[in-house]
Amino acid sequence: MKSTAYQEQNPGVHSQIVSDRQAIDQIGEPKPTAVTPTAKPMGRQWLGRISGVVVTVLCFWIVPGEVVRANQVQNRELEIGVVQRFGSKPTDKLILKALEGDRLYVRFEGGDGTPQTQEVKEIQLEIVMKPLAEPILEERLVLSTHRSFENAEQNADEWRKKGIEVEIAHPGRWQVWAQREVYGTPLLRRLLLQNLQAEGYETAFLDTEILQQKPQPSWVFEGFRYNRDRLEIWAGSDRIQVSREKEDRNPTLYPGNLRIQPNAYGSFTLVNEVPMEDYLRGVVPHEIGADAPYAAVEAQAIIARTYVLRNLRRFAIDNYELCASTECQVYKGVGETWDRSDRAIAATAGKVLTYNNELIDALYSSTTGGITAPFQDMWDGADRPYLRAVLDSVSNVWDLSRYSLDNEQNFRRFITLDKGFNEEGWDVFRWREVSSLAQMNKDLKSYLQEKQHPQANFQTIQTVEVVERSNAGRAIAVNVTTDQGSVRLVKDEILRAFWAPLSTFFYLERMYGEDKSFKGYVFVGGGFGHGVGLSQSGSHRLAKLGWTSDRILKFYYPGTEIQPISEDIIFWRDPLVTSDRG
Repeated sequence: MKSTAYQEQNPGVHSQIVSDRQAIDQIGEPKPTAVTPTAKPMGRQWLGRISGVVVTVLCFWIVPGEVVRANQVQNRELEIGVVQRFGSKPTDKLILKALEGDRLYVRFEGGDGTPQTQEVKEIQLEIVMKPLAEPILEERLVLSTHRSFENAEQNADEWRKKGIEVEIAHPGRWQVWAQREVYGTPLLRRLLLQNLQAEGYETAFLDTEILQQKPQPSWVFEGFRYNRDRLEIWAGSDRIQVSREKEDRNPTLYPGNLRIQPNAYGSFTLVNEVPMEDYLRGVVPHEIGADAPYAAVEAQAIIARTYVLRNLRRFAIDNYELCASTECQVYKGVGETWDRSDRAIAATAGKVLTYNNELIDALYSSTTGGITAPFQDMWDGADRPYLRAVLDSVSNVWDLSRYSLDNEQNFRRFITLDKGFNEEGWDVFRWREVSSLAQMNKDLKSYLQEKQHPQANFQTIQTVEVVERSNAGRAIAVNVTTDQGSVRLVKDEILRAFWAPLSTFFYLERMYGEDKSFKGYVFVGGGFGHGVGLSQSGSHRLAKLGWTSDRILKFYYPGTEIQPISEDIIFWRDPLVTSDRG
């Protein structure tokens, strides 16, 4: 969520970078190296290059009320944060290499403010810690902390309704911050915190640090060391190898261009600027599996494309769009691609999944456990009619209308079933995870300490109980009683507080030792992940049964429609605005 002040300070050109070049074994300043690249220049210039569609996306939080529509985005360039928080450790390192016979071109702003370009075979980026002339207060007011973007965004909307300007951040966990440009002084932040505490809000806290030094990316060229906060890197072949270690035998090969830029946490992000269809080549096979039946791969391609276009706002605070991990979609570049997934991506080019002419929230998971979870079983926020409980079976293995899984007896009976489901035979379809009391104490303490919860210093857990379960069987609320009181865990926060369960589709068995003492719990359940939307393992079976990608998607997302991208489709709608102003 880019602030207005940031845009005013960055009107399409770099602000001056104050960074000294330090000679290695030499004395004096090197002459600026101006190289006219023989390689193809970057297709999208960093200096003032954001398209109209992206500007709309990046302004979601600045100008609430936007309705974002598709417009000339059949193969738009994406901005993927492939290495997040580079420089959070002083030992961090990145090695970027050109392919055999190719060269890299490195562009940055020189000490005199003019763009400089270096031509190299490879560049090794290291972190140097630069002492500050005087200490700097680094502080933000954290309003809430979350396991998922979905809950962070919903919470951000609730703060906005109260008139508090916010931004969503991801320093390691999803957080909602009071917008730094609005609450820009220690006094304003403390006044807001005091008011919130007086009104009974317990989730807000100040995250404060006094900085004596700051990290900066650094590299050596022709005997001189350069330190810069921002770099652009491209190659003639549009292919760049990236590794963390010099002897890395499996570097990641990224298509398109790369850039290093600061983030909101005092470190840096390596961003891959990549056309969407090339991006999908690095997502689809790693999400669905290289051996998946073709129709399942097509279905994955369509929802992966839908997902990325609906979620372009996720990392607006850090000036890129999506990450490359399971927090978004797994993206591993194009070093390992498969013909089957390439064919599926090409065959579905430009196709997305919609509901009422709007891109769906294209959530999917590895395994559901036999029934998909409605959106509200995992997260807060508006209902998604197409994300509802679907029995993951083509057989009549269970009558959900007669035997609702919110009944504990029905749920436990359902978990004993392991035949007749689309996910039958998968390792995580059914599971039994043992967690000792010591481990559960450790897990819960870590969770509460991260939230700065008043009960974070408890000694031991006494009981854990599922106190609310949905019609689809998901644990909606778990009550944990400790020696200091009770803690209520809700929806996906259950998985953040305890590491043992693979999903919220579980029940608990209390464990005792030979001396009858309480030893911990066994989590007995099914599925892996949130269980919302398409089951990747289930789609394998449906494809093997001869189902088309269209039929698979309509099974997991009832009421949806596959459409080609057009300017009539709404990408995303601000939930605080009821009228369509697109």
